[in-house]
Amino acid sequence: MNNTITIALSKGRIFKETLPLLEAAGITPKDDPEKSRKLILDTNHDDVKLVIIRATDVPTYVQYGAADIGVAGKDVLLEHGGEGLYELVDLNIARCKLMTAGLNDFKPGSGRLRVATKFVNVTRRYFAEQGKQVEVIKLYGSMELGPIVGLSDLIVDVVDTGNTLKANGLKPMDHIADISSRLIVNKASLKMKHDRIQAMVEQMRKAVKV
Repeated sequence: MNNTITIALSKGRIFKETLPLLEAAGITPKDDPEKSRKLILDTNHDDVKLVIIRATDVPTYVQYGAADIGVAGKDVLLEHGGEGLYELVDLNIARCKLMTAGLNDFKPGSGRLRVATKFVNVTRRYFAEQGKQVEVIKLYGSMELGPIVGLSDLIVDVVDTGNTLKANGLKPMDHIADISSRLIVNKASLKMKHDRIQAMVEQMRKAVKV
């Protein structure tokens, strides 16, 4: 496997939107991850494999060299911290915003705010920069429920259309970061397999629609 280049991807929107960029680099998977139960997919190159993992795990696989290259959302990278990897290309796909949100009638009180999110590190940093002390409550899904049931005052989550917030009586508030998927590479892999990875990266970079 040493000469093999392994690319970490997550199912769903990121995979679908990354496919044309991989094709531009001459790489096509032999299986569809939505239909296959395989976690490692073969491609049209014997020495290029795709590893299908959870979106939040992509930077960790790349950091530790279990994958040479990965595609991860900027939200996931901000939360991870980016150790052991280079962020090489903004792929300009899976675009959305990381925002705070609260109930339509939300008014900040004098006490410490409670904020529900899966982006614990990003949330702490953001509110610290605002000079605000908050209690961060980690949730793994359905953030919108937090303010509705009184678990939290606000949430921090990715917002695409804002329809889910609206449907649940919430409104987007403060903009934290613009999010899109990034091409990341393991630092050691870039040294050891430099020419092959660089060629692949350049092909994908050319295919990115700005």
